[in-house]
Amino acid sequence: MAEISTIEWTNSTWNPVTGCHKVSAGCANCYAERFAERWRGVPGHPYEQGFDLRTWPDRLNLPLTWKEPRTIFVNSMSDLFHQDIPLKFLKQIFEVMNKAHWHQFQVLTKRADRLEKLSPSLEWTPNIWMGVSVESEKFIYRIRSLKKTRAKTKFLSLEPLLGPLPNLPLKGIHWAIVGGESGPGARPMEKEWVLDIQKQCRKAKVPFFFKQWGGVWKKKNGRELNGRTWDQMPKSQQKKESILTKR
Repeated sequence: MAEISTIEWTNSTWNPVTGCHKVSAGCANCYAERFAERWRGVPGHPYEQGFDLRTWPDRLNLPLTWKEPRTIFVNSMSDLFHQDIPLKFLKQIFEVMNKAHWHQFQVLTKRADRLEKLSPSLEWTPNIWMGVSVESEKFIYRIRSLKKTRAKTKFLSLEPLLGPLPNLPLKGIHWAIVGGESGPGARPMEKEWVLDIQKQCRKAKVPFFFKQWGGVWKKKNGRELNGRTWDQMPKSQQKKESILTKR
């Protein structure tokens, strides 16, 4: 399944794997699980198996058929470093990303330990951005694992932000996304937490992207912070957009 994404920081999604299971507090109200489980048991539907993990070999080459450059979020409906995804299949996904050099691929994981372990076995071309999710101070260690990878662009998804993050180790990080939780049961995010992260990013010269305030009615709450939107991107993306604009 290929789709144009409504996620604010990407263009498209590509899901060669679907399904996952919860590993930390940020997973409690998982939007992907909520969506997939609606279709459990519906014959022929891509989510007939609900949110059980499934690999999709027939989707592997989709990005190679997209000729115009895109920014692609990989596995929006799973976690690419889930322990049940075979290394062989993971390498096949990376091979496609290596070949599709005209795209930017965004990979995001909560399983930083497996990321760190497998990173030396993977080919990290410059068009592969690697990120980790950090929802509270308890999971700061994921950033240390991210820094040990050979990804050229490393980013943080501080979403859903569930508490303050006063001492982020931002050296070597190229982008930070901040957002509140949305949908049923959404937990609140304090403005002070967001502003402190923004201040840290400014000091470390890390591009800052504010995705949303979240809440049960996220569209109503919007995504403005102090009267404006914050859509800063990594320098690699800024340069690429500049080149495309000149064509």
